Amino acid sequence: MAVTTFTEENTSPLPPKRIFKASIVDSHNLIPKLMPQAIKSIEVQGDGGAGSIKTINFPDGGNFKSIKYRVDELNEDTYTYKYTLIEGGGLVDNLEKITYDVKFEQSTDGGSISKVTSSYYTVGDFKLKEEEIKAGKEKVLAMFKAVEAYLLQNPEAYA
Repeated sequence: MAVTTFTEENTSPLPPKRIFKASIVDSHNLIPKLMPQAIKSIEVQGDGGAGSIKTINFPDGGNFKSIKYRVDELNEDTYTYKYTLIEGGGLVDNLEKITYDVKFEQSTDGGSISKVTSSYYTVGDFKLKEEEIKAGKEKVLAMFKAVEAYLLQNPEAYA
């Protein structure tokens, strides 16, 4: 097994508390409303914290029907979130799992910096295709930007 890790940073004019609450804690309610063309629904088994299982269901006609991930850590005080993709179309035959480590930090301008570290655990000598990883990153960034735009347009939301 090999592990390939990528880290990406994004900035937002919003403080960490608001963007974390909207994009992580309440994502199962907010994201399907903001992006129904991309996500049909998100089901949560558990209380949403560590040990919970979330199933993201995609609209009909897409590349895959759903993905499942396990919440490994959710800390609203430190704005950290760790989860593991465990099942579904996002895992190809030669990929055992993908882990994500998300952290929002206060930036000097009053906004926030989000740092996302993704680790891909491959089976055997399988090599990841850069275009597949890039496509996944673009989808996550699109969700982040949709939440950010919503919060900027609705200053009372998740305050």
